[in-house]
Amino acid sequence: MSRAAQPTKPSSDPSTGSVWTRPQRSRREQPALSRDQIVAEAIALLDADGIEALSMRKLGTRLNAGATSLYTHVSNKDELIELVVDQVYGEIEVPKVASRAEWRAAALECGNNARSVILGHPWIASVLGEMGMSYLGPNMLRLTEDMLELFESGGFDLVQGGMALKTIWSYILGIAATEAAWMTSLARSGQSEDEWLAGMASIAEQAIAPYPRMRRLHAEQTAGAVDETRRSNFDVGLGFILDGLEAQRRQ
Repeated sequence: MSRAAQPTKPSSDPSTGSVWTRPQRSRREQPALSRDQIVAEAIALLDADGIEALSMRKLGTRLNAGATSLYTHVSNKDELIELVVDQVYGEIEVPKVASRAEWRAAALECGNNARSVILGHPWIASVLGEMGMSYLGPNMLRLTEDMLELFESGGFDLVQGGMALKTIWSYILGIAATEAAWMTSLARSGQSEDEWLAGMASIAEQAIAPYPRMRRLHAEQTAGAVDETRRSNFDVGLGFILDGLEAQRRQ
């Protein structure tokens, strides 16, 4: 066989910059500190103090471990972010359905499950642009497979299901990440959501005074509890998307 025709091995080039494309060490080479321990502690740090607090040095201190132990599992902070994001995706549950009639309610439940998980880890809004190849993570792959199955149960073919998944996921991330960023900003202020809105009420009312439609919309949206309104708005928006997907499927 000529040199040019020889089969090539799958690339493990570290320049791809992803924890998922780097060869794993053998069990014999693994240090006492496990990847699961690192990821769990990193998420605890992020949940408590936010993305600004995350550093390899600080994480090592919390784990009572040297940098060598951490770098055995991750080459840098970007790879660590891939791991923690995939772990968070693992918390999202996709309901199983027994008939086509159940798929829409299951899709709505899945969307709310994803929203709740993201709001439970609001720092994730800060890393959406830094997730690298997180789509190759095992939890993200499982989530994608389960969502494709959900759409298949609703009568979508595989290509339609793939487009539906991308559409819904974009909506979920857009809404939930915006909410998460808002909640993070609110936490820094030291105020509750109701306190902040009460303080801004008169300013907002003066600003929208010349705009009659915005005044009416503002009055309707502030009639209920803030968190309930955000949840309701999310459901309504997702419902619009599901309506469109159903219409497209019928065509």
